[in-house]
Amino acid sequence: MTLTPTRSHAVRRPASQATAPSGTGLPGTLWRVAEALATPLIPADYLDLFDPMREGADLRGKILSITPETSDSATITLKPGRGWKGHQPGQYIRIGIDVGGVRNWRAYSVTSPPHTGASKQATITFTVKAIPDGLVSNHLVRKVAPGTMVMLDQATGEFTLPAQAPDKILFITAGSGITPVVGMLRSRPDLTDVTHIHCAPTASDVILASELRGYGASGRTAYIERHDEEHGMLDLADLDQLVPDWRERSAWVCGPTGLLDAAEAHWAEFGDRELLTVERFRPTIIEPGEGGAISFLSSQIEVDADGATPILDAGEGAGVLMPSGCRMGICFGCVVTMRQGAVRDLRTGEITTAEPGDDLPIQTCINAVAGTCDLEL
Repeated sequence: MTLTPTRSHAVRRPASQATAPSGTGLPGTLWRVAEALATPLIPADYLDLFDPMREGADLRGKILSITPETSDSATITLKPGRGWKGHQPGQYIRIGIDVGGVRNWRAYSVTSPPHTGASKQATITFTVKAIPDGLVSNHLVRKVAPGTMVMLDQATGEFTLPAQAPDKILFITAGSGITPVVGMLRSRPDLTDVTHIHCAPTASDVILASELRGYGASGRTAYIERHDEEHGMLDLADLDQLVPDWRERSAWVCGPTGLLDAAEAHWAEFGDRELLTVERFRPTIIEPGEGGAISFLSSQIEVDADGATPILDAGEGAGVLMPSGCRMGICFGCVVTMRQGAVRDLRTGEITTAEPGDDLPIQTCINAVAGTCDLEL
């Protein structure tokens, strides 16, 4: 995916800075106004204080509700800002949420049907499974409160159905990999011949279980549910028995990496690889640190720098021809693109992180590497 946010980035607040109340009501607005009096802002920032979801602002969303699905999963209902462009069934969105003073970005499939016309501003949903030690997933499932504002990227992804539905479809999902497929089933009544295999550790771990089983009971799908503790891990060699005509079906597979790898190998050897679509988005977790490696991609030069040396100085010291200007963070003559990594603003201590595909502009004269960063001049 290729995303280019403008000012949507991971930020660590200075330790002395308090955390504002969540929400968009009067207490939250008053807090943001108070912060503005002590913080240098540009005109757009003042508008953000009063109408953060306005047209033309960085895209945001407001969490309206959190609905538990299983003991470790929940569906989040979100009201997107007026810049939201909609989505196709099966696509995902990236959510930027502050946890412990750091803005973290994660990707989640949209499970609600698309909206059209004037209703495009209606709510959207995504379903999250809390993973062990997962900072953001556990926060969303167990701690986040209604009214919380999050940053939001436009929907993206190619794990979608064609406009003209195939005659025969096979869905294979596991765990939270069910989410994009649920979005498809909720949105496409024209799917007439669907076989769906869904895997989970136990029956109680099946996310959206009643809905999936309802599709099977009504004949909407030929639904096969497998539990690891009872049936063992799904072996795709069993497809010949489970779905005898699987080679004739257009297949969509979403789940853990092992399942995706196995599906690609199985279809390549025994089926038609052109009939297989897999969902592979795995958010890269950037861990900020003190200093680290700077990779200048065009020149293939890598430099180790401490956390107090501006990237501009570190690059020039290694013989990299760097754009520059005032060297004070004013003229923006030193801006380059960070493909991925983390940097720290030497003036404020704020952390900016980029995952692969973000392509964030940064100023090298006032930022130092904070872990690693890959730069394109």
